[in-house]
Amino acid sequence: MTAESTVPSPGGGPREHGFSTASAVSVIPRRGAAGGFRFPAGRRPAPRPASPLPLLAVDSSAALLGALALTGPQRHPVLVGVLLLGVVVLNTRASLYRPGSVPAFLDELPAVCGRIAMGWLALAAVVGAYAPADAMSARTLVLGCAVQVAASAAGRATVHWRRRRALLRRPHSALVIGPAGNARRVAAAFLRHPACGVRPVGLVTDHPDGGAGLPVLTTGEEVQRALIQNGVRAVLAVHPSVRAEQGPLLRALAESGCTVWEIDAESPSYESAERLAGFSCRRLAMVPDRPGSLGKRMLDVVVSGTLLLMVSPLLLLCAVVLRLTGGRGVVFKQERIGLDGRPFTLLKFRTHRPVDEMESATRWSVADEQRMNWFCRLLRRTSLDELLQLWNVLWGDMSLVGPRPERPYFVGKFSQTYPGYAARHRMQAGITGLAQIHGLRGDTSIEDRCRFDNAYIDNWSLWQDICILLRTAATLVRPTGS
Repeated sequence: MTAESTVPSPGGGPREHGFSTASAVSVIPRRGAAGGFRFPAGRRPAPRPASPLPLLAVDSSAALLGALALTGPQRHPVLVGVLLLGVVVLNTRASLYRPGSVPAFLDELPAVCGRIAMGWLALAAVVGAYAPADAMSARTLVLGCAVQVAASAAGRATVHWRRRRALLRRPHSALVIGPAGNARRVAAAFLRHPACGVRPVGLVTDHPDGGAGLPVLTTGEEVQRALIQNGVRAVLAVHPSVRAEQGPLLRALAESGCTVWEIDAESPSYESAERLAGFSCRRLAMVPDRPGSLGKRMLDVVVSGTLLLMVSPLLLLCAVVLRLTGGRGVVFKQERIGLDGRPFTLLKFRTHRPVDEMESATRWSVADEQRMNWFCRLLRRTSLDELLQLWNVLWGDMSLVGPRPERPYFVGKFSQTYPGYAARHRMQAGITGLAQIHGLRGDTSIEDRCRFDNAYIDNWSLWQDICILLRTAATLVRPTGS
Protein backbone atom coordinates (compact mmCIF):
# COMPACT_ATOMS: atom_id res chain seq x y z
CA MET A 1 0.00 0.00 0.00
CA THR A 2 1.47 3.34 -0.98
CA ALA A 3 1.13 6.85 0.31
CA GLU A 4 -1.29 8.13 -2.26
CA SER A 5 -3.24 5.17 -3.55
CA THR A 6 -6.21 2.90 -3.05
CA VAL A 7 -9.36 2.83 -1.00
CA PRO A 8 -9.28 -0.02 1.56
CA SER A 9 -12.78 -1.26 0.96
CA PRO A 10 -12.90 -5.10 1.04
CA GLY A 11 -13.11 -6.69 4.45
CA GLY A 12 -14.68 -3.72 6.17
CA GLY A 13 -12.69 -0.74 4.96
CA PRO A 14 -13.80 2.80 5.78
CA ARG A 15 -15.67 3.26 2.52
CA GLU A 16 -18.01 0.34 3.25
CA HIS A 17 -18.74 0.53 6.95
CA GLY A 18 -17.37 3.82 8.24
CA PHE A 19 -15.31 4.14 11.39
CA SER A 20 -16.82 2.99 14.67
CA THR A 21 -15.61 3.28 18.23
CA ALA A 22 -13.98 0.19 19.69
CA SER A 23 -16.16 -1.79 22.00
CA ALA A 24 -13.67 -1.93 24.84
CA VAL A 25 -11.45 1.06 25.59
CA SER A 26 -10.58 3.90 23.23
CA VAL A 27 -8.13 6.00 25.20
CA ILE A 28 -5.14 7.09 23.12
CA PRO A 29 -2.27 8.98 24.76
CA ARG A 30 -1.77 12.38 23.26
CA ARG A 31 1.15 12.82 20.92
CA GLY A 32 4.08 14.61 22.49
CA ALA A 33 6.36 17.14 20.90
CA ALA A 34 8.97 14.49 20.36
CA GLY A 35 6.50 12.49 18.33
CA GLY A 36 4.72 9.24 18.90
CA PHE A 37 2.36 8.15 21.65
CA ARG A 38 4.29 8.58 24.85
CA PHE A 39 4.04 10.14 28.29
CA PRO A 40 6.56 12.63 29.66
CA ALA A 41 9.99 11.39 30.58
CA GLY A 42 11.61 12.27 33.88
CA ARG A 43 9.83 9.66 36.00
CA ARG A 44 11.81 7.06 37.83
CA PRO A 45 12.28 3.85 35.88
CA ALA A 46 9.92 0.95 36.49
CA PRO A 47 10.56 -0.97 39.69
CA ARG A 48 12.87 -3.76 38.75
CA PRO A 49 11.95 -7.34 39.55
CA ALA A 50 13.30 -8.53 42.86
CA SER A 51 17.04 -9.02 42.64
CA PRO A 52 18.13 -12.68 42.54
CA LEU A 53 21.33 -11.90 44.47
CA PRO A 54 19.92 -12.45 48.01
CA LEU A 55 18.52 -15.85 47.02
CA LEU A 56 21.74 -16.77 45.24
CA ALA A 57 23.69 -15.85 48.38
CA VAL A 58 21.33 -17.94 50.51
CA ASP A 59 21.64 -21.02 48.29
CA SER A 60 25.42 -20.68 48.06
CA SER A 61 25.78 -20.40 51.84
CA ALA A 62 23.46 -23.38 52.32
CA ALA A 63 25.51 -25.48 49.89
CA LEU A 64 28.73 -24.59 51.76
CA LEU A 65 27.16 -25.52 55.10
CA GLY A 66 25.98 -28.82 53.65
CA ALA A 67 29.48 -29.49 52.35
CA LEU A 68 30.78 -29.33 55.93
CA ALA A 69 29.08 -32.73 56.41
CA LEU A 70 31.69 -34.21 54.10
CA THR A 71 34.76 -35.68 55.76
CA GLY A 72 38.26 -36.63 54.66
CA PRO A 73 39.04 -36.64 50.93
CA GLN A 74 35.37 -36.07 50.15
CA ARG A 75 35.68 -32.48 51.40
CA HIS A 76 37.60 -31.47 48.31
CA PRO A 77 37.24 -27.92 46.95
CA VAL A 78 36.39 -29.25 43.50
CA LEU A 79 33.56 -31.41 44.85
CA VAL A 80 32.22 -28.53 46.91
CA GLY A 81 32.30 -26.33 43.80
CA VAL A 82 30.47 -28.98 41.77
CA LEU A 83 27.76 -29.22 44.45
CA LEU A 84 27.38 -25.45 44.61
CA LEU A 85 27.26 -24.98 40.83
CA GLY A 86 24.88 -27.89 40.33
CA VAL A 87 22.30 -26.61 42.83
CA VAL A 88 22.43 -23.06 41.41
CA VAL A 89 21.97 -24.31 37.85
CA LEU A 90 19.03 -26.52 38.82
CA ASN A 91 17.35 -23.70 40.73
CA THR A 92 17.87 -21.30 37.85
CA ARG A 93 16.24 -23.68 35.38
CA ALA A 94 13.29 -23.97 37.78
CA SER A 95 12.95 -20.13 37.87
CA LEU A 96 13.59 -20.13 41.61
CA TYR A 97 15.50 -16.86 41.30
CA ARG A 98 12.55 -15.10 39.65
CA PRO A 99 9.98 -15.08 42.46
CA GLY A 100 6.42 -13.88 42.02
CA SER A 101 5.18 -10.49 43.12
CA VAL A 102 4.24 -11.82 46.58
CA PRO A 103 6.76 -14.61 47.16
CA ALA A 104 5.92 -17.43 49.55
CA PHE A 105 8.61 -19.92 50.48
CA LEU A 106 6.24 -22.81 51.22
CA ASP A 107 5.12 -22.71 47.57
CA GLU A 108 8.65 -23.30 46.34
CA LEU A 109 9.83 -25.60 49.16
CA PRO A 110 9.17 -28.87 47.29
CA ALA A 111 11.12 -27.63 44.25
CA VAL A 112 14.03 -26.47 46.43
CA CYS A 113 14.19 -29.76 48.35
CA GLY A 114 13.98 -31.82 45.17
CA ARG A 115 16.84 -29.97 43.50
CA ILE A 116 19.05 -30.16 46.57
CA ALA A 117 18.46 -33.91 46.69
CA MET A 118 19.27 -34.17 42.98
CA GLY A 119 22.52 -32.26 43.54
CA TRP A 120 23.65 -34.53 46.36
CA LEU A 121 22.73 -37.70 44.49
CA ALA A 122 24.68 -36.49 41.45
CA LEU A 123 27.67 -35.66 43.66
CA ALA A 124 27.54 -39.10 45.27
CA ALA A 125 27.41 -40.73 41.84
CA VAL A 126 30.45 -38.76 40.64
CA VAL A 127 32.49 -39.62 43.75
CA GLY A 128 31.49 -43.30 43.57
CA ALA A 129 32.42 -43.52 39.89
CA TYR A 130 35.85 -41.85 40.05
CA ALA A 131 36.91 -42.72 43.63
CA PRO A 132 35.10 -45.87 44.83
CA ALA A 133 37.20 -45.97 47.99
CA ASP A 134 35.81 -42.57 49.04
CA ALA A 135 32.17 -43.32 48.19
CA MET A 136 29.69 -41.44 50.39
CA SER A 137 27.82 -43.34 53.05
CA ALA A 138 24.06 -43.04 53.35
CA ARG A 139 24.53 -41.20 56.65
CA THR A 140 26.79 -38.58 55.05
CA LEU A 141 24.42 -38.16 52.12
CA VAL A 142 21.34 -37.68 54.33
CA LEU A 143 23.14 -35.39 56.78
CA GLY A 144 24.57 -33.12 54.10
CA CYS A 145 21.26 -32.91 52.26
CA ALA A 146 19.35 -32.15 55.50
CA VAL A 147 21.78 -29.39 56.54
CA GLN A 148 21.54 -27.70 53.15
CA VAL A 149 17.74 -27.92 53.05
CA ALA A 150 17.43 -26.41 56.54
CA ALA A 151 19.83 -23.57 55.76
CA SER A 152 18.19 -22.84 52.40
CA ALA A 153 14.70 -22.92 53.93
CA ALA A 154 15.62 -20.50 56.71
CA GLY A 155 17.42 -18.11 54.38
CA ARG A 156 14.78 -18.07 51.67
CA ALA A 157 11.96 -17.65 54.18
CA THR A 158 13.74 -14.60 55.61
CA VAL A 159 14.28 -13.02 52.19
CA HIS A 160 10.65 -13.55 51.17
CA TRP A 161 9.34 -12.23 54.51
CA ARG A 162 11.30 -9.01 54.10
CA ARG A 163 9.99 -8.59 50.55
CA ARG A 164 6.38 -9.10 51.64
CA ARG A 165 6.83 -6.52 54.39
CA ALA A 166 8.17 -4.02 51.86
CA LEU A 167 5.19 -4.59 49.54
CA LEU A 168 2.71 -4.09 52.37
CA ARG A 169 4.38 -0.84 53.45
CA ARG A 170 4.70 0.55 49.93
CA PRO A 171 2.16 -1.04 47.54
CA HIS A 172 2.46 -0.19 43.85
CA SER A 173 -0.21 2.24 42.62
CA ALA A 174 -1.99 0.79 39.59
CA LEU A 175 -4.38 1.68 36.79
CA VAL A 176 -6.99 -0.90 35.76
CA ILE A 177 -7.72 -0.98 32.00
CA GLY A 178 -10.53 -2.91 30.36
CA PRO A 179 -14.31 -3.23 29.84
CA ALA A 180 -16.26 -1.48 32.59
CA GLY A 181 -17.73 -4.53 34.34
CA ASN A 182 -14.50 -6.51 34.53
CA ALA A 183 -12.42 -3.45 35.42
CA ARG A 184 -14.66 -2.57 38.39
CA ARG A 185 -14.73 -6.16 39.62
CA VAL A 186 -10.94 -6.56 39.45
CA ALA A 187 -10.31 -3.17 41.08
CA ALA A 188 -12.65 -3.99 43.95
CA ALA A 189 -10.94 -7.35 44.50
CA PHE A 190 -7.49 -5.76 44.66
CA LEU A 191 -8.72 -3.14 47.12
CA ARG A 192 -10.10 -5.93 49.35
CA HIS A 193 -6.73 -7.72 49.31
CA PRO A 194 -3.96 -5.18 50.01
CA ALA A 195 -1.53 -8.01 50.77
CA CYS A 196 -1.03 -8.48 47.03
CA GLY A 197 1.07 -5.29 47.01
CA VAL A 198 -0.92 -3.55 44.24
CA ARG A 199 -3.38 -0.71 44.97
CA PRO A 200 -5.69 0.50 42.14
CA VAL A 201 -5.99 4.30 41.91
CA GLY A 202 -8.05 4.68 38.72
CA LEU A 203 -9.96 2.91 35.93
CA VAL A 204 -9.42 3.36 32.20
CA THR A 205 -12.65 2.04 30.73
CA ASP A 206 -15.39 2.66 28.20
CA HIS A 207 -18.06 3.61 30.77
CA PRO A 208 -17.71 7.01 32.47
CA ASP A 209 -19.80 6.09 35.53
CA GLY A 210 -19.47 3.61 38.36
CA GLY A 211 -15.74 3.35 38.99
CA ALA A 212 -16.06 1.31 42.21
CA GLY A 213 -15.11 4.41 44.20
CA LEU A 214 -12.18 5.14 41.87
CA PRO A 215 -11.87 7.89 39.26
CA VAL A 216 -12.67 6.84 35.69
CA LEU A 217 -10.14 8.10 33.12
CA THR A 218 -11.38 8.55 29.57
CA THR A 219 -8.69 10.69 27.90
CA GLY A 220 -4.97 10.53 27.46
CA GLU A 221 -4.55 13.74 29.47
CA GLU A 222 -6.41 12.23 32.44
CA VAL A 223 -4.25 9.10 32.30
CA GLN A 224 -1.14 11.25 32.18
CA ARG A 225 -2.30 13.30 35.18
CA ALA A 226 -3.06 10.17 37.21
CA LEU A 227 0.29 8.70 36.22
CA ILE A 228 2.16 11.66 37.70
CA GLN A 229 -0.01 12.52 40.70
CA ASN A 230 -0.35 8.95 42.01
CA GLY A 231 3.09 7.67 41.05
CA VAL A 232 1.53 4.79 39.11
CA ARG A 233 3.89 1.83 38.87
CA ALA A 234 1.60 -0.98 37.64
CA VAL A 235 -1.07 -1.50 34.98
CA LEU A 236 -3.72 -4.22 35.15
CA ALA A 237 -5.12 -5.11 31.71
CA VAL A 238 -8.16 -7.14 32.71
CA HIS A 239 -9.02 -8.73 29.38
CA PRO A 240 -6.81 -10.19 26.60
CA SER A 241 -8.46 -7.91 24.02
CA VAL A 242 -6.99 -4.86 25.78
CA ARG A 243 -3.52 -5.84 24.61
CA ALA A 244 -4.55 -5.63 20.96
CA GLU A 245 -6.91 -2.67 21.22
CA GLN A 246 -4.79 -0.53 23.54
CA GLY A 247 -1.29 -1.44 22.40
CA PRO A 248 -0.05 2.18 22.08
CA LEU A 249 -1.41 3.10 25.51
CA LEU A 250 0.09 0.03 27.21
CA ARG A 251 3.47 0.57 25.54
CA ALA A 252 3.45 4.26 26.51
CA LEU A 253 2.72 3.30 30.12
CA ALA A 254 5.43 0.63 30.05
CA GLU A 255 7.98 3.09 28.65
CA SER A 256 7.06 5.60 31.37
CA GLY A 257 7.98 3.10 34.09
CA CYS A 258 4.97 0.84 34.68
CA THR A 259 4.85 -2.93 35.00
CA VAL A 260 2.03 -4.26 32.81
CA TRP A 261 0.02 -7.29 34.01
CA GLU A 262 -2.57 -9.12 31.93
CA ILE A 263 -5.47 -10.56 33.95
CA ASP A 264 -8.25 -12.63 32.42
CA ALA A 265 -11.00 -12.30 34.99
CA GLU A 266 -13.32 -14.65 33.07
CA SER A 267 -11.05 -17.66 32.38
CA PRO A 268 -9.93 -20.22 34.99
CA SER A 269 -6.20 -19.55 34.73
CA TYR A 270 -3.17 -18.98 32.56
CA GLU A 271 -0.69 -21.78 32.21
CA SER A 272 2.30 -21.28 34.54
CA ALA A 273 0.86 -17.96 35.72
CA GLU A 274 1.44 -15.90 38.85
CA ARG A 275 -1.30 -14.93 41.28
CA LEU A 276 -2.40 -11.47 42.36
CA ALA A 277 -5.43 -11.07 44.66
CA GLY A 278 -6.46 -14.59 43.65
CA PHE A 279 -6.45 -13.78 39.93
CA SER A 280 -4.30 -15.67 37.49
CA CYS A 281 -2.07 -13.15 35.70
CA ARG A 282 1.08 -12.83 33.67
CA ARG A 283 3.57 -10.04 33.17
CA LEU A 284 3.62 -8.52 29.67
CA ALA A 285 6.85 -7.36 28.06
CA MET A 286 5.47 -4.43 26.08
CA VAL A 287 8.85 -3.10 25.00
CA PRO A 288 11.02 -6.22 24.65
CA ASP A 289 14.42 -6.32 23.00
CA ARG A 290 13.62 -8.74 20.23
CA PRO A 291 16.39 -11.29 19.69
CA GLY A 292 18.09 -10.79 16.36
CA SER A 293 17.28 -7.08 16.07
CA LEU A 294 20.96 -6.38 15.43
CA GLY A 295 20.93 -8.90 12.59
CA LYS A 296 17.78 -7.31 11.16
CA ARG A 297 19.39 -3.87 11.22
CA MET A 298 22.57 -5.17 9.61
CA LEU A 299 20.49 -6.76 6.84
CA ASP A 300 18.68 -3.45 6.32
CA VAL A 301 21.88 -1.42 6.08
CA VAL A 302 23.72 -3.84 3.79
CA VAL A 303 20.83 -4.44 1.39
CA SER A 304 19.54 -0.86 1.26
CA GLY A 305 23.03 0.58 0.84
CA THR A 306 23.87 -1.86 -1.93
CA LEU A 307 20.58 -1.28 -3.75
CA LEU A 308 20.95 2.50 -3.54
CA LEU A 309 24.36 2.26 -5.19
CA MET A 310 23.00 -0.07 -7.89
CA VAL A 311 19.85 1.90 -8.73
CA SER A 312 21.21 5.44 -8.33
CA PRO A 313 21.30 5.96 -12.14
CA LEU A 314 17.67 4.77 -12.34
CA LEU A 315 16.67 7.13 -9.50
CA LEU A 316 18.30 10.02 -11.32
CA LEU A 317 16.55 9.10 -14.58
CA CYS A 318 13.14 8.90 -12.84
CA ALA A 319 13.70 12.29 -11.20
CA VAL A 320 14.63 13.91 -14.52
CA VAL A 321 11.62 12.46 -16.39
CA LEU A 322 9.24 13.46 -13.57
CA ARG A 323 10.64 17.00 -13.63
CA LEU A 324 10.17 17.25 -17.39
CA THR A 325 6.67 15.73 -17.47
CA GLY A 326 5.20 16.97 -14.18
CA GLY A 327 7.04 20.11 -13.18
CA ARG A 328 8.73 20.97 -9.91
CA GLY A 329 8.66 18.82 -6.81
CA VAL A 330 9.57 15.27 -7.84
CA VAL A 331 9.95 13.96 -4.26
CA PHE A 332 6.83 13.30 -2.21
CA LYS A 333 7.19 13.69 1.58
CA GLN A 334 4.52 12.63 4.03
CA GLU A 335 4.25 11.98 7.76
CA ARG A 336 3.71 8.32 8.60
CA ILE A 337 3.48 6.40 11.87
CA GLY A 338 6.21 3.90 12.60
CA LEU A 339 7.64 1.94 15.52
CA ASP A 340 5.82 2.54 18.85
CA GLY A 341 3.57 5.15 17.25
CA ARG A 342 6.41 7.56 16.43
CA PRO A 343 6.00 9.65 13.27
CA PHE A 344 8.61 9.91 10.56
CA THR A 345 8.83 11.44 7.07
CA LEU A 346 8.33 8.91 4.29
CA LEU A 347 9.96 9.56 0.88
CA LYS A 348 8.79 8.47 -2.57
CA PHE A 349 8.54 9.83 -6.08
CA ARG A 350 5.54 12.10 -6.57
CA THR A 351 2.92 10.51 -8.83
CA HIS A 352 -0.08 12.58 -7.72
CA ARG A 353 -0.47 16.18 -6.52
CA PRO A 354 -3.03 16.59 -3.71
CA VAL A 355 -5.17 19.72 -3.70
CA ASP A 356 -3.85 20.74 -0.25
CA GLU A 357 -2.28 19.34 2.92
CA MET A 358 -5.67 18.25 4.27
CA GLU A 359 -6.34 16.10 1.23
CA SER A 360 -2.83 14.64 1.44
CA ALA A 361 -3.35 13.64 5.08
CA THR A 362 -6.93 12.36 5.00
CA ARG A 363 -7.93 11.28 1.47
CA TRP A 364 -7.44 7.91 -0.17
CA SER A 365 -6.94 8.31 -3.91
CA VAL A 366 -7.50 5.68 -6.57
CA ALA A 367 -4.40 4.08 -8.06
CA ASP A 368 -5.42 4.49 -11.71
CA GLU A 369 -6.58 8.09 -11.33
CA GLN A 370 -6.98 9.58 -14.80
CA ARG A 371 -5.15 12.82 -14.07
CA MET A 372 -1.85 10.94 -13.71
CA ASN A 373 0.40 11.13 -16.74
CA TRP A 374 1.77 8.02 -18.40
CA PHE A 375 5.06 8.06 -16.54
CA CYS A 376 3.41 8.36 -13.10
CA ARG A 377 1.16 5.40 -13.91
CA LEU A 378 4.25 3.44 -14.99
CA LEU A 379 5.97 4.21 -11.67
CA ARG A 380 2.89 3.02 -9.81
CA ARG A 381 2.50 -0.23 -11.73
CA THR A 382 6.19 -1.12 -11.32
CA SER A 383 6.49 0.16 -7.71
CA LEU A 384 9.47 2.26 -8.79
CA ASP A 385 7.95 5.20 -6.90
CA GLU A 386 8.80 3.32 -3.66
CA LEU A 387 12.56 3.14 -4.32
CA LEU A 388 13.30 6.34 -2.41
CA GLN A 389 12.16 4.57 0.76
CA LEU A 390 15.52 2.81 0.70
CA TRP A 391 16.80 6.08 2.16
CA ASN A 392 14.29 5.72 5.01
CA VAL A 393 15.67 2.24 5.62
CA LEU A 394 19.28 3.40 5.57
CA TRP A 395 18.50 6.22 7.99
CA GLY A 396 16.71 3.84 10.37
CA ASP A 397 13.16 5.21 10.03
CA MET A 398 12.01 2.00 8.33
CA SER A 399 13.07 -1.58 7.75
CA LEU A 400 13.11 -3.55 4.52
CA VAL A 401 10.46 -5.90 5.93
CA GLY A 402 7.66 -4.92 8.27
CA PRO A 403 4.10 -3.59 8.41
CA ARG A 404 3.42 -0.85 5.87
CA PRO A 405 3.22 2.57 7.60
CA GLU A 406 0.14 4.76 7.39
CA ARG A 407 -0.76 8.40 7.97
CA PRO A 408 -1.70 9.53 11.53
CA TYR A 409 -5.31 10.25 10.55
CA PHE A 410 -5.90 6.72 9.28
CA VAL A 411 -3.88 5.13 12.10
CA GLY A 412 -6.34 6.66 14.57
CA LYS A 413 -9.36 5.53 12.55
CA PHE A 414 -8.12 2.01 11.84
CA SER A 415 -6.97 1.51 15.47
CA GLN A 416 -10.53 2.14 16.64
CA THR A 417 -12.14 0.02 13.94
CA TYR A 418 -9.90 -3.03 13.58
CA PRO A 419 -8.69 -4.97 16.66
CA GLY A 420 -4.98 -5.54 16.35
CA TYR A 421 -4.23 -2.62 14.04
CA ALA A 422 -2.38 -0.64 16.71
CA ALA A 423 -0.38 -3.77 17.63
CA ARG A 424 1.31 -3.56 14.21
CA HIS A 425 3.44 -0.73 15.60
CA ARG A 426 5.33 -3.18 17.82
CA MET A 427 7.82 -3.51 14.97
CA GLN A 428 9.43 -1.03 12.65
CA ALA A 429 7.50 -0.23 9.48
CA GLY A 430 8.75 -1.80 6.26
CA ILE A 431 8.81 -1.37 2.51
CA THR A 432 7.34 -4.85 2.07
CA GLY A 433 5.93 -7.46 4.40
CA LEU A 434 4.06 -10.71 4.86
CA ALA A 435 0.77 -9.03 3.97
CA GLN A 436 2.15 -7.66 0.69
CA ILE A 437 3.51 -10.97 -0.57
CA HIS A 438 0.07 -12.50 0.08
CA GLY A 439 -1.52 -10.04 -2.29
CA LEU A 440 -2.73 -7.53 0.31
CA ARG A 441 -1.73 -4.42 -1.58
CA GLY A 442 -3.85 -1.66 -2.98
CA ASP A 443 -7.63 -2.00 -2.60
CA THR A 444 -7.62 -4.91 -0.12
CA SER A 445 -8.87 -5.68 3.38
CA ILE A 446 -7.37 -3.73 6.28
CA GLU A 447 -8.49 -6.49 8.64
CA ASP A 448 -6.56 -9.09 6.66
CA ARG A 449 -3.47 -6.89 6.63
CA CYS A 450 -3.64 -6.57 10.43
CA ARG A 451 -3.80 -10.34 10.78
CA PHE A 452 -0.83 -11.00 8.48
CA ASP A 453 1.27 -8.18 9.95
CA ASN A 454 0.76 -9.37 13.53
CA ALA A 455 1.46 -12.96 12.49
CA TYR A 456 4.75 -11.77 10.97
CA ILE A 457 5.71 -9.95 14.19
CA ASP A 458 4.75 -12.84 16.47
CA ASN A 459 6.82 -15.33 14.45
CA TRP A 460 9.65 -13.05 13.38
CA SER A 461 12.96 -14.51 12.29
CA LEU A 462 15.80 -13.23 10.13
CA TRP A 463 15.24 -16.10 7.70
CA GLN A 464 11.61 -15.08 7.33
CA ASP A 465 12.79 -11.57 6.37
CA ILE A 466 15.07 -13.02 3.69
CA CYS A 467 12.26 -15.18 2.31
CA ILE A 468 9.88 -12.20 2.13
CA LEU A 469 12.51 -10.14 0.31
CA LEU A 470 13.07 -12.93 -2.23
CA ARG A 471 9.32 -13.35 -2.80
CA THR A 472 8.95 -9.57 -3.16
CA ALA A 473 11.68 -9.53 -5.80
CA ALA A 474 9.85 -12.29 -7.65
CA THR A 475 6.60 -10.29 -7.70
CA LEU A 476 8.38 -7.35 -9.35
CA VAL A 477 8.65 -9.52 -12.47
CA ARG A 478 4.86 -9.50 -12.71
CA PRO A 479 3.92 -6.08 -11.28
CA THR A 480 0.31 -5.45 -10.35
CA GLY A 481 0.62 -1.96 -8.98
CA SER A 482 0.67 -0.72 -5.38
